[in-house]
Amino acid sequence: MEPILNIPKEIWNVTVAMAPYLLLGFLIAGVLSVLISQDYVRRHLGGGGWLQSLKAALLGVPLPICSCGVIPLAASLRKHGASRSATASFLASTPQTGIDSLMITYALLGWVYALFRAVVAFVSGIVCGTAVGAVSPKEAEEVPQCTDECCLPKDTHIVKRMLSYGFISLPRDIARAMVLGIIISGVISGLIPENFFADRMGGSTAAMFVMLLIGIPLYVCSSGSVPIALAFIKAGISPEAVLIFLITGPATNAATLTTLWKIIGRKQLIVFLITLSLCALAAGFIMNSMELHLGVSEYVCTSGAHTGWFAYLCTAALIGILAKGMLPQKCKDSCCGK
Repeated sequence: MEPILNIPKEIWNVTVAMAPYLLLGFLIAGVLSVLISQDYVRRHLGGGGWLQSLKAALLGVPLPICSCGVIPLAASLRKHGASRSATASFLASTPQTGIDSLMITYALLGWVYALFRAVVAFVSGIVCGTAVGAVSPKEAEEVPQCTDECCLPKDTHIVKRMLSYGFISLPRDIARAMVLGIIISGVISGLIPENFFADRMGGSTAAMFVMLLIGIPLYVCSSGSVPIALAFIKAGISPEAVLIFLITGPATNAATLTTLWKIIGRKQLIVFLITLSLCALAAGFIMNSMELHLGVSEYVCTSGAHTGWFAYLCTAALIGILAKGMLPQKCKDSCCGK
């Protein structure tokens, strides 16, 4: 009975720990949404060549777009002349991270882990793009696209557009996945004792492959994957193995893979999936061999130890924002309703 009673407590602890950083991430994401538009991305990824793959990964890492949100943008990139390498690179790097996700990773797992995650997203994007570019492509089908900005008048003040995207549009995209991730984190932490897996498969090679198999089909956004990762680490899975989940979880899921089949073709999808899996495993082994002082254990133990009125205020604001984001969208007299 006690483990079940621990679930609400663990859910609350994770929410309080991540709230200030997630709110800051929402704000930065709103600024980026105005400074780096989708039109800008399309202009700089047109044409073929290895440089486009590099630029796609460089632009994709900070963009606050989740795994399903990146699909229509990727289809539009392909339609507007983006190379197959750039499209695959963008598809691999963008969902893995975002400003909001990196802030949450820093809050719950430490800055070294957050930095390593960003580097892996960048490198794996380039590698996946290069691999897909080496095989014969198929033409992408046209996918209708509608952005959240179309719900605002063209003359809307830039600050309002930033705040609207950061605290309304983006939370609407990730709210359900975020809440689900927090709940799953609470369930795992509440039901599985700390270090439960430590003596079984915590740092083994088997743990890395288990995390790979869990991450590929599971739908989880880059932000929502972090609290789940925290719960896995508390249960005794090594940070290196959990990193594999953080790579494959956001970048792949059943719905995304079926859509990718249409955008880049069956052969390219197989190459994409194999390459990303190898990149994830390589990242796990590299992190393990480098013996970095990640500081994860300290963050796991102390993330909820020091809270005050500011953390609780941020938590209340986050709950309100996520609750609003889960409500049905009402958008009339715009392209969103067409």
